[in-house]
Amino acid sequence: MPLTVSTRTLPAAGDAAGRDHAPVVLLHGFASDGETDFMASGLADAIAASGRETIVVDLPGHGTGGAIGADEDASTSTVVRAIREALPQSGPVDVVAYSLGARLAWALAAVEPRVQRLVLGGLSPFEPFAGVDVAALVRALDGEAPADPMLGMMAAMIGAPGRDRDSLPRLIEGLAREPFDPAQEVPAVPVLFVAGADDPMTTGLDRVVEGVARGQLVRVPGDHLGALASPEFRRAVLDFLA
Repeated sequence: MPLTVSTRTLPAAGDAAGRDHAPVVLLHGFASDGETDFMASGLADAIAASGRETIVVDLPGHGTGGAIGADEDASTSTVVRAIREALPQSGPVDVVAYSLGARLAWALAAVEPRVQRLVLGGLSPFEPFAGVDVAALVRALDGEAPADPMLGMMAAMIGAPGRDRDSLPRLIEGLAREPFDPAQEVPAVPVLFVAGADDPMTTGLDRVVEGVARGQLVRVPGDHLGALASPEFRRAVLDFLA
């Protein structure tokens, strides 16, 4: 079975509803979902209220997205293919993405000509999954205390209530096979990078932005989680999309 994503669409509202605006696709972070990152934060409703149809995606292994089987390919290109298949059948789209979603949106823009603008929030300039010992991670999920504190943190994220503890390690393993390299597939479309001022995950992001001809960086208050929920993040996104 191919990997699948699920989507929830919010119709355009507000004074600008009905104008010729591209839909906005929202891609969430790792071990999260569209509800947590974009609905609970109010960002999805704010974009819809600005007059844009808004498509909230749940990635494979997350939320209502399809589970990832033991023998399925969960590489970056395969996940991006699943996202492409969930996009509207025609016409341009804008993409707002966070953390893992931003990494996937970068790859999506390289192969999908319908993407006309990107907001990449919380983007790490390095591949966070390349050095993960997936076997040790699975053992940690089964209760074995990991020697690596990072593995312990990942196990806590994946083992949280409502998370798919079988699919997410498989996704880590698949993404690591095609690691993120910001020197490759550089977006040619306008890109807004948004990062928390206290987010260590985005250390070195300035150098990535310098390599994107139509890129700009905005720093907002907060760490990796707090930045996404900040009103400054929402305002930066809405101003860019407008």
